[in-house]
Amino acid sequence: MIEIYKIEGDGYHPFLIREGWQVAQLNYQEEQHIDNIKKLDVHLETDEVFVLTKGNSVLIAAKIEDGEPVFELQLMEQHKVYNIPQDMWHNIAMEKGSEVIIIEKSNTHISDFEFFPLNNDKQIELKEKVKTLFNTVK
Repeated sequence: MIEIYKIEGDGYHPFLIREGWQVAQLNYQEEQHIDNIKKLDVHLETDEVFVLTKGNSVLIAAKIEDGEPVFELQLMEQHKVYNIPQDMWHNIAMEKGSEVIIIEKSNTHISDFEFFPLNNDKQIELKEKVKTLFNTVK
Protein backbone atom coordinates (compact mmCIF):
# COMPACT_ATOMS: atom_id res chain seq x y z
CA MET A 1 0.00 0.00 0.00
CA ILE A 2 2.92 2.36 0.67
CA GLU A 3 5.50 2.88 -2.06
CA ILE A 4 9.03 3.69 -0.92
CA TYR A 5 11.80 5.02 -3.16
CA LYS A 6 15.53 5.37 -2.57
CA ILE A 7 17.34 6.92 -5.51
CA GLU A 8 21.06 6.31 -5.90
CA GLY A 9 23.53 7.12 -8.63
CA ASP A 10 24.61 10.43 -10.11
CA GLY A 11 22.34 12.50 -12.29
CA TYR A 12 18.66 13.05 -12.93
CA HIS A 13 16.22 10.24 -12.10
CA PRO A 14 12.46 10.60 -12.70
CA PHE A 15 11.08 7.90 -10.43
CA LEU A 16 7.42 8.60 -9.76
CA ILE A 17 5.53 9.49 -12.94
CA ARG A 18 1.78 9.87 -12.83
CA GLU A 19 -0.87 11.42 -15.06
CA GLY A 20 0.07 15.09 -15.29
CA TRP A 21 2.98 15.19 -12.79
CA GLN A 22 6.22 13.53 -11.82
CA VAL A 23 8.82 13.48 -9.07
CA ALA A 24 12.51 13.20 -9.88
CA GLN A 25 15.70 13.27 -7.90
CA LEU A 26 18.80 15.06 -9.10
CA ASN A 27 21.94 13.72 -7.46
CA TYR A 28 25.20 15.59 -7.92
CA GLN A 29 26.87 14.96 -11.24
CA GLU A 30 29.90 16.67 -12.77
CA GLU A 31 27.66 18.50 -15.26
CA GLN A 32 26.08 20.40 -12.32
CA HIS A 33 29.41 21.55 -10.85
CA ILE A 34 29.69 25.30 -11.38
CA ASP A 35 32.89 24.86 -13.40
CA ASN A 36 30.92 22.78 -15.91
CA ILE A 37 27.69 24.78 -16.35
CA LYS A 38 27.65 26.01 -19.92
CA LYS A 39 23.91 26.45 -20.61
CA LEU A 40 20.52 27.28 -19.19
CA ASP A 41 17.31 25.45 -19.92
CA VAL A 42 13.64 26.38 -19.98
CA HIS A 43 10.34 24.48 -19.77
CA LEU A 44 7.49 25.90 -21.83
CA GLU A 45 4.73 23.75 -20.32
CA THR A 46 5.47 23.51 -16.59
CA ASP A 47 6.75 25.15 -13.46
CA GLU A 48 9.55 23.20 -11.80
CA VAL A 49 9.76 22.78 -8.03
CA PHE A 50 13.08 22.11 -6.28
CA VAL A 51 13.69 20.88 -2.71
CA LEU A 52 17.27 20.49 -1.48
CA THR A 53 17.50 17.41 0.73
CA LYS A 54 21.28 17.09 1.10
CA GLY A 55 24.39 19.19 0.52
CA ASN A 56 24.71 22.65 -1.00
CA SER A 57 23.14 23.92 -4.21
CA VAL A 58 22.49 27.26 -5.87
CA LEU A 59 19.37 27.70 -7.97
CA ILE A 60 20.03 29.82 -11.05
CA ALA A 61 17.27 31.76 -12.82
CA ALA A 62 17.70 34.15 -15.72
CA LYS A 63 15.81 36.46 -18.00
CA ILE A 64 17.22 37.02 -21.46
CA GLU A 65 17.59 40.74 -22.19
CA ASP A 66 19.09 41.91 -25.48
CA GLY A 67 20.33 38.39 -26.12
CA GLU A 68 22.16 38.13 -22.76
CA PRO A 69 21.07 36.35 -19.58
CA VAL A 70 20.53 38.45 -16.45
CA PHE A 71 20.98 36.11 -13.49
CA GLU A 72 19.14 35.78 -10.21
CA LEU A 73 20.71 33.29 -7.81
CA GLN A 74 19.43 31.64 -4.65
CA LEU A 75 21.53 29.63 -2.23
CA MET A 76 19.12 26.83 -1.39
CA GLU A 77 18.27 25.85 2.17
CA GLN A 78 17.43 22.24 2.91
CA HIS A 79 13.72 21.39 3.01
CA LYS A 80 12.57 24.77 1.64
CA VAL A 81 10.49 24.69 -1.54
CA TYR A 82 11.67 26.72 -4.54
CA ASN A 83 9.67 27.19 -7.73
CA ILE A 84 10.98 28.13 -11.16
CA PRO A 85 7.95 29.35 -13.15
CA GLN A 86 7.17 28.12 -16.63
CA ASP A 87 9.15 30.00 -19.33
CA MET A 88 11.98 30.95 -16.91
CA TRP A 89 15.53 30.05 -17.93
CA HIS A 90 17.33 28.15 -15.18
CA ASN A 91 19.93 25.66 -14.02
CA ILE A 92 21.26 24.43 -10.69
CA ALA A 93 24.83 24.44 -9.43
CA MET A 94 25.58 21.64 -7.00
CA GLU A 95 28.44 20.70 -4.74
CA LYS A 96 29.55 17.07 -4.55
CA GLY A 97 27.15 14.95 -2.46
CA SER A 98 24.13 17.21 -3.00
CA GLU A 99 20.65 15.84 -3.70
CA VAL A 100 17.55 17.72 -4.90
CA ILE A 101 13.97 16.53 -5.33
CA ILE A 102 12.20 17.96 -8.40
CA ILE A 103 8.44 18.06 -9.03
CA GLU A 104 7.20 18.97 -12.51
CA LYS A 105 4.74 18.06 -15.25
CA SER A 106 5.01 14.44 -16.32
CA ASN A 107 7.51 13.64 -19.08
CA THR A 108 9.09 17.09 -18.97
CA HIS A 109 12.47 15.38 -19.27
CA ILE A 110 11.45 13.84 -22.59
CA SER A 111 10.20 16.76 -24.63
CA ASP A 112 9.64 20.05 -22.78
CA PHE A 113 12.98 21.80 -22.77
CA GLU A 114 15.10 24.20 -24.77
CA PHE A 115 18.69 25.27 -24.13
CA PHE A 116 20.44 28.65 -24.08
CA PRO A 117 24.25 28.40 -24.39
CA LEU A 118 26.27 30.70 -22.14
CA ASN A 119 29.15 32.55 -23.75
CA ASN A 120 32.52 32.57 -21.98
CA ASP A 121 31.93 35.93 -20.25
CA LYS A 122 28.57 34.79 -18.85
CA GLN A 123 30.09 31.49 -17.69
CA ILE A 124 32.76 33.43 -15.79
CA GLU A 125 30.19 35.82 -14.30
CA LEU A 126 28.01 32.92 -13.18
CA LYS A 127 30.96 31.02 -11.66
CA GLU A 128 32.02 34.04 -9.62
CA LYS A 129 28.49 34.66 -8.30
CA VAL A 130 27.85 31.02 -7.43
CA LYS A 131 31.22 30.54 -5.75
CA THR A 132 30.59 33.65 -3.64
CA LEU A 133 27.29 32.13 -2.44
CA PHE A 134 28.89 28.74 -1.74
CA ASN A 135 31.60 30.46 0.30
CA THR A 136 28.95 31.93 2.65
CA VAL A 137 28.16 28.42 3.96
CA LYS A 138 31.75 27.37 4.67
